[in-house]
Amino acid sequence: MEWITAENVIALGTAVLGVLVSVGVVWLDRFSPQRKRLGYRVQLNTPLHREENQDSEVMTVREGEVVGMAAPANGSTLVLLRIENDRDLDISSDDYGASTDPHGLRITFGDRTVQGVVATVPAGWVSVRDDLERSPKLGRNGSAVLVPKVALERGQYFKLLVQLSGGVADRDIKVDGSLHGGAIRRNRSTTPDDKTARFSPTARTVTIVLTACVVALAAIIVREQTPPPVGCARGTLTVTGSTAFAPAVREVAEKYERDCEGSTVIVDVHGSTAGIRELAEAGAKKAKGSPAVVALSDGRKPGGYPELRESMVAVSLFTLVLNDGIPVDDLTQEQIRGLYRGEITNWNQLVPGLDRPVLLVSRDANSGTRQVFQRRVLNRNEPANSSQDCVTRDDPEAKVIRCELDSTAQVLATVARLPGAIGYAELRASDGRKGLHKVAVDGRRPVVDEIGTSGYPYREIEYAYTWGRPPADSLTASFLTYLGRGSGQDVILTHGHLPCATPKGLRVCGDG
Repeated sequence: MEWITAENVIALGTAVLGVLVSVGVVWLDRFSPQRKRLGYRVQLNTPLHREENQDSEVMTVREGEVVGMAAPANGSTLVLLRIENDRDLDISSDDYGASTDPHGLRITFGDRTVQGVVATVPAGWVSVRDDLERSPKLGRNGSAVLVPKVALERGQYFKLLVQLSGGVADRDIKVDGSLHGGAIRRNRSTTPDDKTARFSPTARTVTIVLTACVVALAAIIVREQTPPPVGCARGTLTVTGSTAFAPAVREVAEKYERDCEGSTVIVDVHGSTAGIRELAEAGAKKAKGSPAVVALSDGRKPGGYPELRESMVAVSLFTLVLNDGIPVDDLTQEQIRGLYRGEITNWNQLVPGLDRPVLLVSRDANSGTRQVFQRRVLNRNEPANSSQDCVTRDDPEAKVIRCELDSTAQVLATVARLPGAIGYAELRASDGRKGLHKVAVDGRRPVVDEIGTSGYPYREIEYAYTWGRPPADSLTASFLTYLGRGSGQDVILTHGHLPCATPKGLRVCGDG
């Protein structure tokens, strides 16, 4: 049968166990013949010290007192015992076990000699006081206190204040005796006299067992009812394109693989333009349907690829970075354009007294980061490449040294290494890098929470492209949903991007 699964069997067994325990404990509590119980607890165990002018004997007369106390000697100890009826049925004097000793209880204190004992009874419990005073009375014999057969109604108790010849550990205090239809047991609770225990042993047992059963059932139900992330799919998917967006996508891919068993997402990026070309080639080779390839691009794809279908994923921020040897942290757009037009060739034109040639460190033509920089900041293309190693001027007619590198990491490392160098990168990629700093544009800095309101220009929408519309049950469609609207949103935010599917992201992405 379909319902016979490991989870259902465990759930049913847990429920049955909870019911059986509840019924069993109630039966034991209400119908078990052994319901009488005499309890005792140690409420005080403290040493005594005799003062020099203290009398040789001490005798205090109180209601319920039956035996006097000797004058304390140095090394003596006072122990306060509480003897109580801690069950529902009354205990009569006839319930104590038959013994040659006419007393009901014998309390011993290891090898310590009992020097005196006093019994106290709350006011109004006349019968308890009478039983303590009736022959054979409360007494002592060596290391033992002899207690009469005291009848105790439900909730009644009396106390014994015992003076010993020396210190005694609580564990060495023993109460011997027997009770017909019940037992004599030590109670560990330190409940004050005027308060009853909040939970009885029975209530505690039932509560603990039922709580464990409920937790187990809840765990099973939660595991069974929590659906996998939006439409998990199996197979292999390749994500290519933007290197700026790659760190966020790699983390989303790892998370998707953990959440969706049987899926493999390969992130292999070489730049936005290169990714668009790779997707187009894969689509052209596939005779029918959409290949399992997603191309991410910083901004919209170039023209000439009508088969590609776009989805807006997030808004990314980029920043200019400058070698720490140049004390500039804010440039106007006009100054930036002057640097890349070759009009500003030395930093002393912006920082008087600083003789340092300008070095432009750029990305290659496939880079979406470069394309966004040209489109959003320069409003034109960058000048031609004039150096292969970013140090030597290969074109003697070039006004400044300009080199192109394949990745954001290479750009950042080069800017940090070479004095006078300026470059650009995705915002979070430069975090924690030594030797360089971020540069504001027209006094505006890249802040994710201010996207769309600050006017910071160096930003762009990240697009995801597929060859046509992938099937709804495909890994491509599932991953894109996960990336843009599923758990991937949290990852995108932590990497400094604004997901387009959020309320603010919808407005910013809608404005383009």
